Amino acid sequence: MYSPDVVRVLAAKLVALLDERSMTIATAESCTGGAVAQAITSVAGCSSVMRGGVVAYHNEVKNSVLGVPAAVIEENGAVSEAVVRDMVCGVSRIMSADCAIATSGVAGPGGGTPEKPVGTVWVAVKVGDNVSAKKLQLCDAGRLQNVNNASFEALNFVYEVLVEGGK
Repeated sequence: MYSPDVVRVLAAKLVALLDERSMTIATAESCTGGAVAQAITSVAGCSSVMRGGVVAYHNEVKNSVLGVPAAVIEENGAVSEAVVRDMVCGVSRIMSADCAIATSGVAGPGGGTPEKPVGTVWVAVKVGDNVSAKKLQLCDAGRLQNVNNASFEALNFVYEVLVEGGK
């Protein structure tokens, strides 16, 4: 489990890396409800890298704002690799960002199913034209901690993608 302080430290490392590379970032969030963007914007000097974010909690917003086709949501469910891939591409496009992060998951305490229990989160990262996605199965630590853990994992994922294969 990650504390809010640990999330902020990671966000500061990410902002420094993006600034060093003269890159921008945007966020598209569902289950994290803006927590990833908040972590980034809590860093002094983030305005040089942060383009903006969209909290697309409702599927209609995923469709109308981020351009996720309704058929993709219907076929795969909002908590899916296909949806976060489309979310991250959509926010990158509308914010004109060099890289982007998207999250969609089940924060709890309700909403889980046997196939997608509470703590299931999909995260996608886009850097340039490359999109990577991964499924997280976080232990259910309560809604706020689940959001915090998912935010840390999302920030860490984009950091790793940038370090391993970024610009």
